[in-house]
Amino acid sequence: MHAKQLQAMARTLLTFLLCIYLTLAFCVIYTDARKRVTKIGRDTVTPGRSNFTYICDPARYAQLGLDIKSFPFCDKKLSYQVRARDLVSQMTLYEKVRQLGNRAYGAPRIGLPEYEWWSEALHGLSNVGPGTFFDDSVAHATSFPTPILTTASFNESLWNTIGKAVSTEARALYNLGHAGLTFWSPTINVARDPRWGRIIETPGEDPFVVGTYAANYVRGLQDVEGTEHFKDLNSRPLKVSACCKHFTAYDVDNWKGVERYSFDAKVTEQDLAETFNRPFQMCVENGDVSSVMCSYNRVNGIPACADPKLLKQTVREDWNLHGYIVADCDSIEVMIKNHKWLNVDNETAVREALVDRSLQYLYVVLMRLGIFDGHSQYNSLGINDVCSNEHIELAAEAAREGIVLLKNDNGILPLATGKYPSLAVVGPHANASTAMIGNYAFDPWNKGTPCRYITPLNGFSSYGRVNYAAGCSNVKCPDGSLIGPAVQVATTSDATIIVAGIDLSIEAESRDRLDLFLPGKQTDLINQVANASKGPVVLVIMSAGGVDISFAKNNPKIHAILWSGYPGEEGGQAIADIIFGKYNPGGRLPVTWYQADYVDKLPLTSMQLRPDDSNGYPGRTYKFFDGPTVFPFGYGLSYTKFNYTLKAATNRLQIKLTKFQHCRDLPYKNGTFKPSCPAIAIDDLRCNKKFKLAVEVKNVGNRDGDEVVLVYSQPPVGIVGTHIKNLIAFQKVFVAAGTSKTIQFAINTCQGLGIVDSYGNALLPSGAHTIIVGDGAIVFPIQLTYR
Repeated sequence: MHAKQLQAMARTLLTFLLCIYLTLAFCVIYTDARKRVTKIGRDTVTPGRSNFTYICDPARYAQLGLDIKSFPFCDKKLSYQVRARDLVSQMTLYEKVRQLGNRAYGAPRIGLPEYEWWSEALHGLSNVGPGTFFDDSVAHATSFPTPILTTASFNESLWNTIGKAVSTEARALYNLGHAGLTFWSPTINVARDPRWGRIIETPGEDPFVVGTYAANYVRGLQDVEGTEHFKDLNSRPLKVSACCKHFTAYDVDNWKGVERYSFDAKVTEQDLAETFNRPFQMCVENGDVSSVMCSYNRVNGIPACADPKLLKQTVREDWNLHGYIVADCDSIEVMIKNHKWLNVDNETAVREALVDRSLQYLYVVLMRLGIFDGHSQYNSLGINDVCSNEHIELAAEAAREGIVLLKNDNGILPLATGKYPSLAVVGPHANASTAMIGNYAFDPWNKGTPCRYITPLNGFSSYGRVNYAAGCSNVKCPDGSLIGPAVQVATTSDATIIVAGIDLSIEAESRDRLDLFLPGKQTDLINQVANASKGPVVLVIMSAGGVDISFAKNNPKIHAILWSGYPGEEGGQAIADIIFGKYNPGGRLPVTWYQADYVDKLPLTSMQLRPDDSNGYPGRTYKFFDGPTVFPFGYGLSYTKFNYTLKAATNRLQIKLTKFQHCRDLPYKNGTFKPSCPAIAIDDLRCNKKFKLAVEVKNVGNRDGDEVVLVYSQPPVGIVGTHIKNLIAFQKVFVAAGTSKTIQFAINTCQGLGIVDSYGNALLPSGAHTIIVGDGAIVFPIQLTYR
C-alpha cells in the first residue's frame, strides 16, 4: 500500500476519533447512500420475509457456530449498560471504528450483524435514508402533511397520533426487512426567517410550539404503551428511536452564496437559550428523545458538532439525554474542508475509552429497541399495517385540521353542494400530486410512493363537474402563454378555485428564497382569472413559508383564501371538503406572513431575533416584530363565530424568598416603575407554583367547529430587551353550534412568566404581568411580588 493511501486511511480514522472525542456520541460519515444494505440489524434479509430473528437468539448463535454463553452481552439478566459495555469490550479497535458511520459493519467474529442507522420519518416513512427501502413487495407508506401544516392544527393529540401511526408502519417494515428502527426525525429548528428553505420541515416560528410538537411527535414514535413512565429511562423500551435535529442555530441553507457548510451563526446567549435551544430542551426533557443531531454550521465560531459545551455539557449533562448524539451527514468532512476546524488533517489524538463510551450509547439504544432480544408485541405487524384505511383517514384528518382559512368575504364559504354544478379548477397546483408531499418523503431515484394521491382535481370532482386548466407550465410560471385557457374556463364555470403557490423548486433544503412573492406570472394568472370569473373565486395557496398575497387579500373579486401548506397524499380531498363545508376549518398560522419589503430590511444571515436599531433591522417572529403583516402568527378564520368569557383567573402571585435567594437586576426604560426586587433567577426557585385561568368558549354561530385558544403573556411594562408577547399555552376544542365549553389552564409560573436576560439567564420578573387570550378577547393582569 502506498504511503499516500496509508495517510488517507489514517486521516479518516483520526476524523472519526476526533468526532467521538468532541461529541462523546456518534457521528456520521455519509457512505453508500444509494447502496442498499441488506443487513438491517439482523442477518440476511429477504424482502417480504416475516419470520425474522433477533441478535441474541440462541438458535442464531448456534447456526453461526458460536457459543452464546461466551457473550455476556446476550445475557438478559444484566442491565443494558453492562451488556453494552461487554459488547464493546469484546471488539478490536478496528471493529470499533467500523461501527462509527451510519452504516455499521458489525463484527461477525462475535455474532454482531451489520446495521444501517439512517432512516427518515419526518411525516411518514421515507426512502431518503438508505435504512428504509421500497420495492414491489412493499411499495407504499402513508404520507402525512408536512410538519408546518400539521402544526397549524395546534392539536397535540393529533401530533402524537401521527407519530404512533408512523412508528407502527416502521415496525411493520422492519419485520418485512425494509427498514431499521432508528429514524433521524423530526426537524425542530425554529423558523426564524420566511426565506429559509426548510420551513416545510419545521413546526413554525414559536419555540414553545416547536418544542411541544417535538415532544408529542417523539412520544408517538418512541413510546411503548404502558412504559411511558419507566423508572430507569436508560432501559425504557422504545418502539422506534427518534432524533431531534439540527442542533443548533441552524436556519441558513444557501442564500446568496452563503451555504450552511461554511456559515457561522453569530448568536447571543439570550437568543440561544430563549429561542434556538428551547425546542431541543423540550424534546429531550419532555419527549425523552433517544437521539439529537448536531448541525453543519458553526455557532459563534465553533462547529456545532465539535462544541463540547453544546453537546456534552448542555444536551447530555444539563438536559440528561438518554441516547446518542449524531452528526449530520458529511458534517465531519464539512468540519474539516469548510470550517478548517483545528487543522484536523494534521494531527489529533483520542483515548480509546472515549470511543468505547460512545459505542455504548449506541448499543443501549439498540437494546431498548429490542434488536438484541426481540420485541414480541410488534412481531405481528406486517404489510396490512402499512397504508391501512385508518392511517389514510388520519392523513386526511391531519390535512383538514391544519388548513387555514385566511379570507372569507361575506361568508361566501362554504360553497353549497349542488349550487355550483360546474367548477373551474385552475393554477399550477390544481392537479398537484408529488408537490403536496413536500420533502423527506420518497426519493424519486428509488421505488416507493404514498398509498395514493388525491389531487385537488380528484377532490373537487366529487362536488361538481371540473373544468381544468393549469394556467402555468409549472410553479415558476415563466410566461403567460397558458393564462388564456384558464381565464376561459373561469368565464363558463359556476365557481372558480385557483390552486397556486410554491414548491420544492422554490423552497427546500439547500434552497433559500430571495423574496416573498409568488413566482413568475402567477399573480397575473390569479388576477386575470378572478376578474373574468362568472361565480365566486377561491384562492388556495400551497407553501411552507409565508407569501405576500396582499393583492389577493385586497381584491374584492377574490372572495376567499385558504392556506394548505403541503397537505400530504390526501390533500386534494381535504381542500375540497373544506371549501364545500364538509369540514369547518380551524387551523391557525404557525408562522408570520410578512409583507414583501420585510426581507429588504435585513439579511437572512443576521441571526438576532430582537430589532437592531443600529442597522435598521426589524425584529423577527411575532415575539419581536411589531410591524405590518399580511397575516399574523396564530391567524385563522372559521365558518362559525366564537366568543370568549373569562370565568376564573389568578390575579396575584406572592413568592416568599429564603436567605439564599437573591434579587437580580433588570434594565428598565427611563420613566417606568422599577420594583425593589426586579427578578429572581429561575434556577434559584423551586418553580412549583402555577397560575390558573378558565375560559368559556361559546359557539354563537350556526355551525359546529374547532377553536384554537391561544394564551399569551406580556412581561411587566418597561423591561428593556424582552419580548412583545409570548405564547405560553394553547388548546384546541370542539364546540357544537349554540353550545359552550370551558377550558381550564394551569400554567407553571416560571414557564409562563419567565424571561431570558441578555446574558442568557432565565429570570422571573416581579411586577404586573399581562395575560392575553386570543387576539385580545380577554386581557387581565397578574401581579407577581417577592417577600
